[in-house]
Amino acid sequence: MIYNKRIKELRESKDLKQFEVAEILGIYKGLYNQYETEYEIIPTKHLNTLCNYFNVSFDYILEFTNKMNYKNSINEIDPIKVGQRLKEFRKENKITQVKLANMLNTVQPVIANYEKGKYLISIPFLYTICKKYNISADYLLGKIDNPKYLK
Repeated sequence: MIYNKRIKELRESKDLKQFEVAEILGIYKGLYNQYETEYEIIPTKHLNTLCNYFNVSFDYILEFTNKMNYKNSINEIDPIKVGQRLKEFRKENKITQVKLANMLNTVQPVIANYEKGKYLISIPFLYTICKKYNISADYLLGKIDNPKYLK
């Protein structure tokens, strides 16, 4: 993935040190460093906190667009809404849970739990879906209603 480039650029543009961003996230500096170098995958909730702090979209951070943010974007991510949108996307594209799981190299119960809102979709899975189907990460996460698909 490629979120590390943008989160580092955003941090540096505000003259923040890694420990300061770690404090914003409520984590240790070493863990933030691992996120920024992509040694560890940043959880969706932490990436959302950074998007909100820097006033940028997931689509921008994931380099799907150079547009930094969307009008009418909301800050909170509701796992139930994410699950509904993921299921809607899957059905629109005639993809079964099993097929999506295979594409993401996981198992069907993981997809079912995402769709039930039990867990928030992981960044690698979100990235893969959005990249392959040209759908907005912010849309799938319920942060915006438009645009649904990226150009």
